[in-house]
Amino acid sequence: MTNAVIECILGRSAAKYYDPCATLSDDQIRELVRIGTTAPTSFHLQNWRFIAVRTPEAKARLSPIAWNQPAITDAAVTFIVCGQLVDTSVIPERLAPLVKAGVMPAAMVPEWETPARNLYMAYPQRRRDEAVRTATFGASAMIYAARSLGLGSTPMIGFDADAVHREFGLAEDEVPVMLLSIGAERPGNWAQKPRRPLADVLTLV
Repeated sequence: MTNAVIECILGRSAAKYYDPCATLSDDQIRELVRIGTTAPTSFHLQNWRFIAVRTPEAKARLSPIAWNQPAITDAAVTFIVCGQLVDTSVIPERLAPLVKAGVMPAAMVPEWETPARNLYMAYPQRRRDEAVRTATFGASAMIYAARSLGLGSTPMIGFDADAVHREFGLAEDEVPVMLLSIGAERPGNWAQKPRRPLADVLTLV
């Protein structure tokens, strides 16, 4: 029996060619981000932000600092996917909706905040690593959501991070982890490329 989710994953490939005339509505863009933010985050920190570059003016600002990659101008939208350096002081606020909904008892909140603080706050590299992980989880969910909606996607790390930071007003604690273009494809894109054999990447213990 065919599993639609697995078929979506196995059928995904990075798009190279987009229909430059096709657009996405702001509501469609919001829905992609809503889906992305259902991805897992450590201690429910949700330490991400998404900047949707979708107007010709914004694309013209991004393109030269993203190696003039065609997807920036041709795809309907390119997200600047940002991870935020871990700040465990936000945990009570982030967990409050869980407590209100009866998912988590209020007494459990400090049981999350204290170990999270011990894990991250004295370790700058861990704070940054978690920002990158969080943003990547969110982007991955958006990639497969786009595929399920018949859209192409292209994750990109080819950009000047410092210039993106300045041009789009990122906060000091925000890391531009990747660009993610999404839009309607045009003919000529490759199928998913063959992968390394499982024997080379899997160890059963």
